[in-house]
Amino acid sequence: MSKLTKRDIVVSISNQTGLVQHQVFDVVQRTLDQITDSLARNVAVELRNFGVFQPRLTKPRVGRNPNQPGSSFVIPARATVKFKAGKIMRQRVEKLSREMKEAAENGNGRTATKRNSDGAAGQAENN
Repeated sequence: MSKLTKRDIVVSISNQTGLVQHQVFDVVQRTLDQITDSLARNVAVELRNFGVFQPRLTKPRVGRNPNQPGSSFVIPARATVKFKAGKIMRQRVEKLSREMKEAAENGNGRTATKRNSDGAAGQAENN
């Protein structure tokens, strides 16, 4: 299973727009910094058709050490980020889910990420 990195995003946008990679990197980095800063200030970030990032506080809970049965300790509450996918993302991932289920039923169940000509990742069945 492959992953998409910030570098991949920069190269793809640079190729599509004709902008210099350094300029694209700066814009991508500033965008990510703005999102991070907003979340750190407890401000939700909504990107239409992509999703919503919401800062939230987890509840404190009891943890147990499997190496020391009987001992328990409190794991304190902490701030985390919740992500809720937007409509278009959710639909596209559901489509991928159906395709992966069909591949698992019809073949060996393994899929590999394959890059198309514009650098975007897509799923291809490995047989």
